[in-house]
Amino acid sequence: MPFLTITTNTKINNHQDVSERASKFTASLLNKPESYVMVKILSEQPLLFAGTNEPAAHVKLKSLGLPENNTTELSSKICSFIKTQFNINSERIYIEFTNPERHMWGWDKTTF
Repeated sequence: MPFLTITTNTKINNHQDVSERASKFTASLLNKPESYVMVKILSEQPLLFAGTNEPAAHVKLKSLGLPENNTTELSSKICSFIKTQFNINSERIYIEFTNPERHMWGWDKTTF
C-alpha cells in the first residue's frame, strides 16, 4: 500500500542500503507492515529548485488511509529522513501526499 518515491539531483553511493532504510522508515512512519511498502529512489536526476541545481528532492508518499490531518508531522519526519540520508535541507524538498481510494489501488490481480 505505501509507496515512497524519492527523486533527487544528488548522487547515491549505495541504492540498496538507502532503499532498505527508506522502506523501514516508511513502514514505521505509517504504522504499516513493511511487506506492503514499495520504495523507488531516483538519483542524479535533472532537478532545478529555486533557480539552482543545489541538492534538492521531490518526494511522493502515496498510501491507503494516509492520515490527511497529520501531513505536517509527516512532512517534518520525511524532511528529517531526507536530511539524514541525502544531506538535503528541508527548504529544498517538496513532498506530495496522496490518499487514493481503495478501488484505485491495484495489487495481486485485484484492488484493495
